[in-house]
This record gives sequence, C-alpha cells and structure tokens, in this order.
Amino acid sequence: MKTPTLTPIPAFDGQGGPLALPAPYRPPTHAGPIDLRLDANEGRPIVDLSALCLATEPDSLRRYPDSSGLRAMLAEAWDLTADRVLVTAGADDAIDRACRAFLGNGLEIIAPAPTFEMIPRYAQLAGASVISPPWPNGPYPLRAVLHTITDRTAMIAVVTPNNPTGAVATVDVVRALAGAAPSAIVLVDLAYAEFADEDLTRAALEIPNAIVLRTFSKAFGLAGMRVGYAMGDASNIRRLASVGAPYPVSSIGLAAAVESLLAAPSRLPARIARVVDERANLETFLRELGGSPISSQGNFVLCNFTNAEWVWRALGGLGIAVRRFDDRPGLENALRITCPGDAADFTRLLGALRSTLSPKALLLDIDGVIADVGASYREAICQTAGSFGVQVTRADISAAKAEGNANNDWVLTKRLLEQAGFRTTLAEVTKRFESLYQGSAASPGLRENERLIPDRALLQRLAAKLPLAAVTGRPRADFERLLDRFDLRSIFSASVCMEDATAKPDPAPVLLALSRLGVSNAWMVGDTPDDILAARAAGVVPLGVLAPGDANPRTAAALESAGVARTLSSLSALEDLIP
Repeated sequence: MKTPTLTPIPAFDGQGGPLALPAPYRPPTHAGPIDLRLDANEGRPIVDLSALCLATEPDSLRRYPDSSGLRAMLAEAWDLTADRVLVTAGADDAIDRACRAFLGNGLEIIAPAPTFEMIPRYAQLAGASVISPPWPNGPYPLRAVLHTITDRTAMIAVVTPNNPTGAVATVDVVRALAGAAPSAIVLVDLAYAEFADEDLTRAALEIPNAIVLRTFSKAFGLAGMRVGYAMGDASNIRRLASVGAPYPVSSIGLAAAVESLLAAPSRLPARIARVVDERANLETFLRELGGSPISSQGNFVLCNFTNAEWVWRALGGLGIAVRRFDDRPGLENALRITCPGDAADFTRLLGALRSTLSPKALLLDIDGVIADVGASYREAICQTAGSFGVQVTRADISAAKAEGNANNDWVLTKRLLEQAGFRTTLAEVTKRFESLYQGSAASPGLRENERLIPDRALLQRLAAKLPLAAVTGRPRADFERLLDRFDLRSIFSASVCMEDATAKPDPAPVLLALSRLGVSNAWMVGDTPDDILAARAAGVVPLGVLAPGDANPRTAAALESAGVARTLSSLSALEDLIP
C-alpha cells in the first residue's frame, strides 16, 4: 500500500498571510552523560513523590482531572474567590493563554530583554509585535518602558525576579505600569518569588489590569508535574480559561501540588534558606574565580565569563549542565547556574568550577598524546596477533580502543585474538608482544619507531603555565626510556605508570597523579574513552585529542559519548585555553 504524502497546513497571521513560526525551543545540550542538572532552575520536591505516586488511586488516573480542590486551596491562601484563580500546566501555559487571550495582529507587548524567553515566543505566535527595552541587570527599566507605551500596547511583561538575570521590580513599578496603560494587561510573572526579598503577589492582585503568575516548578520542585496558576480579576481569568485546554494538569500533578501546599509551612522555609545561602556563596565564589556574576534574587546566578562556551563544556565534561545562551543577543558570554539546594551537590559544583576556572595542574596521557605509537605499540598488537595466525588491523585497534576498557595493550591483544576465535594465555601474548616491541641487540624493537607528537618547546611552555603529570598505562621502564630519548625528564613534575595503580578507566591513576602533585583540581588530556572516564570520575576536566592517524569518526564519537569537555585539534590549543 502506498504511503500518502501529507502537505503541512500553514498557520496564518490574521490577515491571510503566513505566520512566521519561531524555531523549536531547544536549549543547548551536551553529548556526554549529565547527572547533575543545573540548567533549568528546577527545585527539589518538598514531598515524597514516589510515595505519592504509589498512593494515587487508580480510579483517579482513568478519569479527567478535577482542579477545583487545588484552586480552592490557592484562593484561600491568597484571600481570593475561586473565580479569580486558574490552575494551568505550569506558568508557561498561563503565559500562552494570556498572549492568545489579549494579544493579536497589530497589537504590541512590551517585554524588557533579556527575560523569560517563552513570553516573546508566545506573543509572536499570537501575532503581536514585541517591544524589548534593554534590562541587562539592576532595577526594572521603568522609564524606558513608559516611553514605549502606545495605543497599540496590549500587554506589559514584568518578570520578577527576572529570568535569566535575577533582577527584580518593585510594587511601585507594577502600579506605575498599570496606571500608565490602564487598557493593557500587566503580566506579572512571579515564578521565583519565593526566593526574592519581597513577594509582590498580594499587592499586584489589588491592581485590576494585572494578572499574576505563579508556579510549583521552582520552590516546590514539581517541574515535571507541570503545575502553575494564574490569578487576577475574575473577567480576565475567564478569558484565560476560554483559550486553553479544559484539563491542563494531570491527576498526579494536582495531588502533588496539594500535598506540597500542605507541607509548605514546615518544609519550605528551610529549603528556601538553603538556596538563598548557596546563591550568595556562589556569587562570591564566581567573583573570586574571575567571573562577573549578576546579583540575583532567583534560585540561580547569571555570570559572565571571558569564555562562557568553554566553561559550559568543561562543566559538562564533569557531568554538570548549566544554561548557555549563545543564541541570545547580550547573553553570549553568560551562563545561568541553578543553585542545587543540596550540600553535596553544591560542594561538587564549586569543585567543578574551581577545576574549570583555576586548574592547578595539567595531566597528560602519553600514548597518542605525547608519543605517536602507531608504528610501535599498535604495530606490536598487529604483529603479535599475526604471530598467532590472526590478522588485526589498525582500524580494529581503533574500534577496540573506542569501546573502552582497552588501556592495557597486552590484554587488548588477547581480547582481539579471542574475538577472532583464537585462545591463548596472557603470558604468551605478553611474551611475544614484548619481544617485538623491545627488540634485541641484534634486532631493534618497534619502540624505536616512536615519535614525539608535540614539539618539546610546546611542552616546555605548557609546563611553565602549569605543572605537568604523566598518567600512562605504560610500564614504568618504557616510560622512563621515553623520557630519556626525548629529553622530557624536566618537563614532568610527576608520573603514574602501569605498576602504580589500577588501569584507566578506573580513576585511581588520575587521583594518584593529583596526590603526587599536591593539587586537587586539574585538566587532563587523553585520546581514548578510558582517559575521559577516568578523568571525569576523579573530578578532573577531561579533554580529548585524536591520536595521529586515528581519523576514524567512531573514535571522536566515542570521546563525545564518554563525556569529553572538548576534543582539541592538537595540544597547542591548550596555550590559549589555560587561564
């Protein structure tokens, strides 16, 4: 049966012309594994969500959800009648509804920039024009906003604390805007109000043309449940209700919000205090490390860096995601870092920032990074396998290295033999391998084919910036011979070899190198996933480089999957990267 061809139905702008749709919302993501997400300002739940889900009545999951109970609780909490409250799928849903209900073609919204990016996005989808006076930090730009109000102004956005800067507006600002544009909606987004010095909710609710937005995503830690709410004049709330889904929040989401409200008096204050304390400490710490943080009243800190893209990658290499804004004007050098609200995670964040911005040492793998071993160790693998009648190619070796757990070439050779169906002992493999690599008085070994990859002068310059340590899977005798052959003894301040610690990807050799150098934070360059995994596990920023002749795309992809912060074109790139 022939598959039918579907023609997309175009959206229109209200005047018969096509509506220009924005690109899908896709924040930058890391290719490697992330286990500490500090990029979305998500809070930690104050209730046991696992127990809540288990306790949920199955019958409630098959029926359409009823938000009246939560709406009544919110109305009581804010001294409102229930018709002045609308439960929505997060504050995002409320913003979308407001834009569709009050904006349209020929109308304008004033949204100082930068601000929460979904506001201009939804406004444009509603056909409105977005007017964006600058608000980089500091007080809300009241004068600039007042000067841009016209008879086309249908909405003014006040996000306080502002996302992504953390700057705030005052009650007087909201009142001034509402008075200057009495026919417009003043959209007061208070998603981060719990973390601010002042909560504007009650004052804003006294203003007839203000709509207040709140969420359970941040302070209550229910971002995955998608629960928010809008409050305002009953007629405005009815308009919001008329332009959205009738059942926007799931039964479990509603139950989680109710339980969170009940638990808030006893649990929320300590959680807020923890975040506020982290925020102050993080600002100070970033400033000490050379960053330029902006004073924030949210659960995050926005900080400018001289190389924000590298800091983002380095933290990602350590498994920590923070928010990058490379596609937004004025924020190209900024990163937004969520305060984790947890002592262990906060300690980890500070350690990762210290390693990224103030490394005290540079650790280097040897084979493929310092020494070209294509014609020595890797050739020894091929010839050793050949001595057993098994053909192994350089591509086979690259593929095996990319798979990981391949730091010991003797063990790797035995594994490749077994994959070809040939079984022998590790002792016999090692004997033949060493005979080929070491050679004899009558026959020079393959070790003589090794060449230095970076020139010695580059290594000297790097050593002048940071103490260098070698972290290698080579036997120490082979490493010592390499040092003497290429006059590198004065280059390395410490070394860890095969005999010293468990092989990579275990972090033991990396940790031992740090100990021998007497430092706790460093960067490491390697050419295999084993190097990257070992560095990450030791809290060392992992950098990659492709070994000479290893142009296999699979190798680069394997480094990315392992979590490399950046794959360098050569070690010379470090000269500009090291602070």
